[in-house]
Amino acid sequence: MEENRENQKGKASKPKVKLATKSSHAAYFMPMLESFAEHDVLNEVIKSRVVKSCDILDSGVPLFPNDFRQKTSVAEVFSRFDSLSPEELEGQQESVEGLAGRIVSLRSFGKVIFFHIQDQTGRLQCYAQRDSLGEMFKLLKKLDVGDIVGLSGTMFRTKTGELTLSCSSLKLITRSMRPLPEKYHGLKDMETRYRQRYVDLIVNPRAREIFQKRSLIVSEFRRFMEEKGFMEVETPMMHPIAGGAAAKPFITHHNALDMDLYMRIAPELYLKRLLVGGFERVFEINRCFRNEGLDTKHNPEFTTCEFYWAYHNFYDLMDLTEELFERLALKVCGTAVITYQGQEIDLRRGHWTRITYYDALEKIGGHKPEFYNDYAKVRSYLLERGEKVQEGESLAKMHSQLFDLDVEEKLIKPTFVYEYPIEISPLSRRNNETPEIVDRYELFITGREMGNAFSELNDPIDQRGRFEEQMAERAAGDDEAHCMDEDFLRALEYGMPPAAGQGIGIDRLAMLLTDSASIREVILFPLLRPEV
Repeated sequence: MEENRENQKGKASKPKVKLATKSSHAAYFMPMLESFAEHDVLNEVIKSRVVKSCDILDSGVPLFPNDFRQKTSVAEVFSRFDSLSPEELEGQQESVEGLAGRIVSLRSFGKVIFFHIQDQTGRLQCYAQRDSLGEMFKLLKKLDVGDIVGLSGTMFRTKTGELTLSCSSLKLITRSMRPLPEKYHGLKDMETRYRQRYVDLIVNPRAREIFQKRSLIVSEFRRFMEEKGFMEVETPMMHPIAGGAAAKPFITHHNALDMDLYMRIAPELYLKRLLVGGFERVFEINRCFRNEGLDTKHNPEFTTCEFYWAYHNFYDLMDLTEELFERLALKVCGTAVITYQGQEIDLRRGHWTRITYYDALEKIGGHKPEFYNDYAKVRSYLLERGEKVQEGESLAKMHSQLFDLDVEEKLIKPTFVYEYPIEISPLSRRNNETPEIVDRYELFITGREMGNAFSELNDPIDQRGRFEEQMAERAAGDDEAHCMDEDFLRALEYGMPPAAGQGIGIDRLAMLLTDSASIREVILFPLLRPEV
């Protein structure tokens, strides 16, 4: 009885929705409308769309058929006809068949209607006459901006010279139940744009351009690596040990094996296992996951390309990286001298800066050796700047904080910063002349890290010692310190050839080559807080 009361209560609490139609199809739309009402988004515009949808169904036209096959695109139409004059268009008999797109503007003038459709490749004006379309014209009169239609017809130019399709047939393919944002207002709220990316892509040409360019970046990156003889591979996304980089992992659980697994921080240790196995040039473009904060430069889920090159060192990677970035810029932007947020960035080979880590601290950060080598002074400075410094923190880690504070944001033009301290580089090869530093660089452009690379540590004894030091730091409270990985050590004990490896963030690369200020602009569906 209590359950029945609850059910009745739930039914009674549903908002009542009235429609200005007696169509038998109205009941079909009620669950949707009631949901709209519950979420306070029901308005007269939506009700009008539903009423017209009922009329369309009453006339025997389905709202969501699946029998239309696209035969041409807007881009193909322009390719075929845009070079023709009005007279040439009038004299030719070639028709356009199987064009499909979303209505993005609609103007009715009684017996004629002008509208624009948009597909993935572009936007095209269309023209419809009552006398030519008959019953299909009546259907068009009931359609709205947002509906997807299939069209056929012939091409002509209006008095203003705009290439236009004169419709000989029209078919409703998909009915849009929600109105699109107003033409001149669009989605102004940034969070709404990211949350409703599907709408953003419809109404915002800039958004479509960004993701088309991102796709081009990835495909050209892949093509470059393959041309250089690298083999694309896939390595696990769930790891039994969190490793490959210093970061806090996301943890999941495998029920059948009753064991925790870690979403991968980086693919590095698996890719280096492949070097042991005899694959000398490997790369992977895939996701990584780090349980960290959200800002304009960070998303917990992100894409990298990581690659490893046997019998080469990190200097070779510098040269390869310059070549790669120049090529990507030329492909995506048409020039290797680009503009990012008003700043000119020269990505041409030979125009990049190379500077050591400690030279950067001094010459760019303004910190003399007598300062940065004084433990007490550095610690006091960091605390005054609002940084967190753990008790007993190593001087090298505090140097890293100094670098983040006073150097990184000033590295606007492409800059390789190399020769890092060994304490913050547990997987890098020691420098032959100075064993306290490693053969590692980080690439910075526009004040942010774009890549991390080093000559790989292939000495299993040295690597074990580094892991032990990391485990001690973890025991002291550093939850980002590297775990011991006995299987990786076992792989090294079989012998890994000398190699160089690098990881490049695809998202930040896309930001650079699309002039996007935030990482959320270049990720289709960035992580957001739950919608209130």
